[in-house]
Amino acid sequence: MNSFFLIFIGLPALEIFLMIKIGAQVGALNTVALIFLTAIIGLYFAKLQGIQTLKSGMANLYQNKMPAFELMSGASIALAALFLIIPGFFTDLIGFLLLIPFTRKILFNIVLKNKSNTNIKNNKDTVEGEIVDSKKDDS
Repeated sequence: MNSFFLIFIGLPALEIFLMIKIGAQVGALNTVALIFLTAIIGLYFAKLQGIQTLKSGMANLYQNKMPAFELMSGASIALAALFLIIPGFFTDLIGFLLLIPFTRKILFNIVLKNKSNTNIKNNKDTVEGEIVDSKKDDS
């Protein structure tokens, strides 16, 4: 199935379904207020996490280390902020999961583990070696 279909049709349908179900339980105005509240709280925490990640990345740069984890964290925090701005409960859940450092590390480990497994599978026919020059310099 096409991923664009799932994103552009399936995700809004899921969000509408959840809004109807939650709205039936707590009321329409409370549902709208909850959507705004989750967006405001989420963006506040995204700002805090973003500043903390920026400080950590700068500390790594000062120590001449590559801030790879901080770059991935910054991208995931930006994605989390986008998910929190989009009205809906499922995207808010994904956004909050990306904001929590513990769950973000778990997601990174899963993604990087799958990425390294595909690289190993793709390179199974590759043989690493070293060229040794057998001629000695006579000079």
